[in-house]
Amino acid sequence: MAEKSVSQMLKETLFYDPKPATVRLSDEELAAADRYCEGYRAFLDRSKTEREAVRSVVELAEARGFRPFDRKAPLKAGDKVYVNNRGKALLLAVIGTRPITDGVSIAAAHIDSPRLDLKPNPLYEDHDLAYFDTHYYGGIKKYQWPTLPLALHGVIVRRDGTSVNVCVGEDPDDPVFCVTDLLPHLATEQMKRTMVEGVKGEDLNILIGSRPFRDDEGSELVKLNILKILHEKYGIVESDFLSAELEAVPAFPSRDVGFDRSMIGGYGHDDRVCAYPAVTAILETERPAYTAVTILADKEEIGSEGNTGMQSAYLKYFIADIAAAFGEEGRHVLSQSVCLSADVNVALDPIFPEVVEARNCARINGGVVLTKYTGSRGKSDTSDASAELMGMIRSLMDGADVVWQIGELGKVDIGGGGTVAKYIADLDVDTVDLGVPVLSMHAPFEIVAKADVYMAHKAFSALLNRS
Repeated sequence: MAEKSVSQMLKETLFYDPKPATVRLSDEELAAADRYCEGYRAFLDRSKTEREAVRSVVELAEARGFRPFDRKAPLKAGDKVYVNNRGKALLLAVIGTRPITDGVSIAAAHIDSPRLDLKPNPLYEDHDLAYFDTHYYGGIKKYQWPTLPLALHGVIVRRDGTSVNVCVGEDPDDPVFCVTDLLPHLATEQMKRTMVEGVKGEDLNILIGSRPFRDDEGSELVKLNILKILHEKYGIVESDFLSAELEAVPAFPSRDVGFDRSMIGGYGHDDRVCAYPAVTAILETERPAYTAVTILADKEEIGSEGNTGMQSAYLKYFIADIAAAFGEEGRHVLSQSVCLSADVNVALDPIFPEVVEARNCARINGGVVLTKYTGSRGKSDTSDASAELMGMIRSLMDGADVVWQIGELGKVDIGGGGTVAKYIADLDVDTVDLGVPVLSMHAPFEIVAKADVYMAHKAFSALLNRS
């Protein structure tokens, strides 16, 4: 082999030249990534809503020794506790060996995803067809949702105060539902619209039935037949929809993508592809130096609003309660803490390269994405991580052999987006985004690479077990 030139050696020393995980990882590590992602796919398929994700994680956590947090009970190193916030958000913690005032290590993901929510009074009949009226949730391309098989998930609180969980469309024997679309033969006017207006929000109505109640005559007999079926199955009447949370999501399971099975396609990668690694990292944490905390938040896709979103005070209260168990103030703990805001970022798509700047964009199989800032245009609506924090996280990732890359959310003036990072930073916590790159983000079928998912697990484990 020829000797390297001086310029080659200097380039190796001085240039930033990240190698993809598929090059850097051994065959054994790639096999480990594939095995890890079998568990992730199972989690993804059974956790299509925030409520289902919380139930799945609580089951996993309790099997690993976590117990509901009692703020009046003493805490010691190694204790594993959780707080279930209204069945839609979750906090898990493992108490560390260092003084609580040294701060805590936080991995914060969200478990809500774009979808179609049923309106409060959704059921209607039109020309002998029954529909559910919907209000889309989060940032979607509305034209992607018609003609998909949809499942219905959620909870209905009946007028007597009892509740019933709903999940229809996931079992192979279940019926599915869909939003219809025009045939191209008659869609000349529709196809003159812009993509934004091609399918309007009020057109996203879900077809749910067509057979009338047959033992009588009159109007709205298809609607009546649907209500009869729902009453027999769930014991509900029409007014019970007023106190329900029902979400229409894609009815298909996740699948391996590619002849090499190197990727996973499915609904809800944003952000359960970060939530699951954040969970598995804390489940494997036993006696950390710093108290370890994993957050699974709701409502990120609509601005982190409400009492289950990260703009709520539930994280601040949780840290205050843990600090109080050691006779300390929560604010002193938060000011010394470090958080990885566990959220996805855009992966460079060779079909649409014009929206990203290649030198600062993440790539599939490039490992987890460290994102110094998100926001849009002039860095609005973001938390811009400090150089000191970036240096610490770089060192932490390299020390744990995590394959990572730098990323931005598109070109400067193209658009942008946000995460929960700024809300945690508002609590005086050093915070930076780190997550998995995604193709077709916010679509009903998103794509991630298995190697990147596994690197997310390693990254959050490195944070939660830092010394």
